[in-house]
Amino acid sequence: MNDGRLPLEGVRIVAVEQYGALPFGTMQLADLGAEVIKVEDPALGGDVSRSVGPYADDGDSLFYQSLNRNKKSVSLSLRSESGRRILHDLVRVSDAVANNLRGDLPAKMGLTYETLGEVNPRIVAASLTGFGLTGPRFSQPGYDYLAQALAGWMSVTGEPDDPPTRCGLSVVDFMSGMAAALGIVSAVFGARESGRGTDVDVSLLDVAVSNLNYLAAWYLNEGYLPPRAPNGGHPSLVPSQRFATGDGYMYIMCNKEKFWGNLCDALERPEWKEDPRYRDFAARYEHREGLLPALQEVLLGRTTAEWIETFGDAVPCAPVNTIPGALSEPQLSARDMILEVPHEGRGVVKEISCPIKVSGAPVPARAAPTMGGDTEYVLKEILGYADVDVGELAKGEAG
Repeated sequence: MNDGRLPLEGVRIVAVEQYGALPFGTMQLADLGAEVIKVEDPALGGDVSRSVGPYADDGDSLFYQSLNRNKKSVSLSLRSESGRRILHDLVRVSDAVANNLRGDLPAKMGLTYETLGEVNPRIVAASLTGFGLTGPRFSQPGYDYLAQALAGWMSVTGEPDDPPTRCGLSVVDFMSGMAAALGIVSAVFGARESGRGTDVDVSLLDVAVSNLNYLAAWYLNEGYLPPRAPNGGHPSLVPSQRFATGDGYMYIMCNKEKFWGNLCDALERPEWKEDPRYRDFAARYEHREGLLPALQEVLLGRTTAEWIETFGDAVPCAPVNTIPGALSEPQLSARDMILEVPHEGRGVVKEISCPIKVSGAPVPARAAPTMGGDTEYVLKEILGYADVDVGELAKGEAG
């Protein structure tokens, strides 16, 4: 039985990070108990996400809060000699240094293992970049939507006759942050076993392309590119798509043969189970032009809620929620997925909690730090500096 200890307690990560991708990943690590210390350059106003609107009052935006809870912040210029000295002192007592700079900058700024390993051979140097630390694009800035475009995601998203369309969320950023987090903890585990750290190189484009997965396998091996299906349909399984109901939309997924039979029974069309045109996946796909309109006609006869109740657990289905509808789902409440974080200005900030549940260990709920708010603690308590002007030293203005 867990004693309430979070699994990453005792792991310290220095994060030279801003905006969304890496902060999302390191927040998961902080939620799991790691001590994450953000390095924020005072000359640049710190993490740019502090000013991302809407709701960006006084450099403490809701965007920033949603990506940085449970972290500490030090105000530090890595362009100064004293700033680099402080960084190296942190490296000596840390497990990893992570950054999400442009691909040509980690080496220039001394944030790769080649430099940091001389300070601490056990250190893990992780870089989350747009295009990686190598290759012809390595020095280019990269962002989520660019990765979606380059990786082909937009070509397979949307209705058949629509222009290529991006996903509605920053999915590449978030998945890349998770990939970086996995890379960091894996490398830290290895370093603690072997005594030697390493570089971890994760890029938005690599992560985006990795998610092509079976689509890529179909094309690379057989030259097959599935067309976009109407109503957000699956490329080969029928029925598996969005349907209109009497008052909205729902998604039905008959991704096993037994679910097709259950659907026929629930719709009071048992004869469809015996119809040779619909007997299996291949037949239903071949005759989809007749089957799908027939299904749609029946589904218009009741509301989404009525169909959800009728199908119960027998047919995989879901309402097509709005964001408010999604956030009010009882399942989220039962799973403690809405976290209330005490906040000095707002009283409380409601956020999405960590999706990784550790038995007996609740997610900590500390608001994202003020810029440089933990500088004195880090310099004096962690590094043991005494009798220093914290403000001047953090700015790189002291020798």
